[in-house]
Amino acid sequence: MFLAISLAPFAVIAPFIGPVIDRVPGGRRITVLIVNVLRCITIVLMIPRINSVALFPLAFISLVLSRTYAVSKTALVPILVSSDQELVAANGSLGLLAGLIGFGAAVPAGLLQLIDSRLTLSMSALMFGLAGLVSLQLPRHVATTPKTIDDAEIIELHGSGVRHAALSMMLLRGIIGFLFFHVAFWLRDERAGTAWFALALGLSSLATMIANAISPMLRRLISERTMMTVSLTVISVTGVLSGVFGGITAGIVLIAVCNGMGSIGRLAFESIIQREAPDANRARTFVKFETINQLVWVGSGLAAVVFTFSGAVGFAIVGVASATGLIYFLSADFVVPKS
Repeated sequence: MFLAISLAPFAVIAPFIGPVIDRVPGGRRITVLIVNVLRCITIVLMIPRINSVALFPLAFISLVLSRTYAVSKTALVPILVSSDQELVAANGSLGLLAGLIGFGAAVPAGLLQLIDSRLTLSMSALMFGLAGLVSLQLPRHVATTPKTIDDAEIIELHGSGVRHAALSMMLLRGIIGFLFFHVAFWLRDERAGTAWFALALGLSSLATMIANAISPMLRRLISERTMMTVSLTVISVTGVLSGVFGGITAGIVLIAVCNGMGSIGRLAFESIIQREAPDANRARTFVKFETINQLVWVGSGLAAVVFTFSGAVGFAIVGVASATGLIYFLSADFVVPKS
């Protein structure tokens, strides 16, 4: 059920939302404003229906709006930076800020939850309303994109650099999806499994925040291609070692490493797409890749649920899969300039 719900919003976004974002005058700026307003309204409608079946369609709408915002935000970044070299830094800062705000908001949200769940929803509605007001400060010069796409733009979008980076990103997302469910189901049968899994998720979130913080520094030292190479290499080595040693500690370390390295790879991938994908097709480009990546995440997670692997075997699968992707990535004719 969790896998199905996580995939469902992409079924709505893929055929509809991306083209709309690209075609509305000032589409990305307006979309961010409308999405925040709609999320505020959706949360308000949830409050009196928290114990009703009507909560579920509202929750689905909220998920769709969440993904719409994510696509719009990523498509906006290139417009807000002065050069392509700042893309990784901008994406990393946004990811780090989101993580810090998430941790910061968890405390008051948890306290309100102890009093009444509706108070937590009220806090969320207030935050989305404020986000809508802040979105008015985004630049107004974001114009609608042309309806025609020339051959040069199509060639850029389907170039080897984008294609190989996309395949590597698919692998990273698949590894993370597989490992998430593998560790969850494996720890279920271990003593204090829930507590161990909570620790794994907490360390994974921390690793993601650290990755977002250091990615701009890494980009100043190495190219996006090298960033993806490092991500795959670290996961390969950690996965193989975790498979050899096994145990709960190895599993927790591996899931944290995979999430951290996956974030570094994602930031490098987004930077490549933002620079090389044609502006006229950018929102739809992110929708397409995000949909494919989510499908891979779900499929890999389903494999971990259907096939019961021991902890060490699952870890080794992660290491071997990453090593295979690394070999492909290094052998690909992929040249992305450092600056």
